[in-house]
Amino acid sequence: MAEQAMRRVAVIGGKRIPFCRSYTSYGELSNLDMMTTALKGVVDRYELADTHIDEVVGGAVVTHSKDWNLAREAAIGAGLGLTSPGITMMQACGTSLQAALGIGAKIATGQIESGIATGADTISDAPIVFGRSFAHRLAGLSRAKGIGQKLAVFKGFQPGELAPQPPNTGEPRTGLSMGQHCELMAQKWEISREDQDQLAYDSHKKAAAAYESGFMDDLLEPCAGVFQDNNMRADISLERMASLKPVFDRSKRGTLTAANSTPFTDGASAVLLASEEWSKERGLKPQAYLTHSHTSALDFVAGEGLLMAPTIAVSELLKKAGLELQDFDYYEIHEAFAAQVLCTLKAWNTPEYCDRVLGRSKALGEIDMEKFNVVGSSLAYGHPFAATGGRILATLSKLLEKNGGGRGLISICTAGGMGVAAIVESADGSAGSAKSKNGAAGSANGKSD
Repeated sequence: MAEQAMRRVAVIGGKRIPFCRSYTSYGELSNLDMMTTALKGVVDRYELADTHIDEVVGGAVVTHSKDWNLAREAAIGAGLGLTSPGITMMQACGTSLQAALGIGAKIATGQIESGIATGADTISDAPIVFGRSFAHRLAGLSRAKGIGQKLAVFKGFQPGELAPQPPNTGEPRTGLSMGQHCELMAQKWEISREDQDQLAYDSHKKAAAAYESGFMDDLLEPCAGVFQDNNMRADISLERMASLKPVFDRSKRGTLTAANSTPFTDGASAVLLASEEWSKERGLKPQAYLTHSHTSALDFVAGEGLLMAPTIAVSELLKKAGLELQDFDYYEIHEAFAAQVLCTLKAWNTPEYCDRVLGRSKALGEIDMEKFNVVGSSLAYGHPFAATGGRILATLSKLLEKNGGGRGLISICTAGGMGVAAIVESADGSAGSAKSKNGAAGSANGKSD
């Protein structure tokens, strides 16, 4: 059988609702409400009402049991053709990017022609459940017949059983929160509080400039009367940031604060991907192309660092693409915490780490920080877990289109010691100012991993 040629995966564009700190503007909205609004933004922008989309894929991290069919219900609610199937999935903070990668792989191999990757998350509407003991009583009550059986269900009942159990985003293997893990990383890699604050400060300033320039206008779909991310602070001050106390390690060693860590955030995003043929038929011009991807995981329980897996994902991705770390015009590195970004950058430039963990004979080296998160990132915009990948993919694709070509790298850390990385290239295949030694970047031929 002849080898099948891989097709190029076009990123047509994306929409997201403004991200809001939890318990603020979206306090009454559900994941379904927000995801539907983001999807509707894509439907309206690209005139997809009643249009069949081959797959709508995405999900949420913090969900109710009723949200088992989230992607399908959102697709119906957004006005897509009723023949559009929905697939609900989750990979923590990498959810919507992983959704895009799965769609892209199917487009590349000819299995589908179009897809929408989506993600939503809300802490404001987090499920509150009872402990196992009382939950079992309620289940027994639903099966009980007659007053005698119903009373028997509550034999031995203790008032403490009524205490609700809020959702827990801590790591099951360690019992530590993501912030506690990142604090340990910051201490191991000797990341200073001052450097973390500076990175967060820069993120807010760059995001504010992006709003001021109008860059954000067509990326945002208003929701519940909100038109702008409410975490972004144009007037952020390093002096005020320095006055905050650490939140995950309150000893003198602690460096992570509310200002250099992402807050709990509510929001949703959606990105349209397609084959070139499908795009041309509908008169849609791709903003960029999704070309390579890789997902990695590490043994964080053994001490490698919960959020260090992107170092591996990016390293393996570069091997696939035949590229160096410096061969990019844009670096979109998810800012779960300023410390996580700084640990990652330091690890890539540390020969011992690159040898021991990445299996490389020399360090990957440094990146040009002028190309790093040029319109700000999660520290400024906020981080609704499952929605962040879609935000980053849509932002990078627009950057490539707006600035006349180039190549961008996406890196996202996730819970569970995993990392997701991807390469996005301009629609005309050019590599911008960061030309690779192979010229064609190893992925301009349309290969998708």
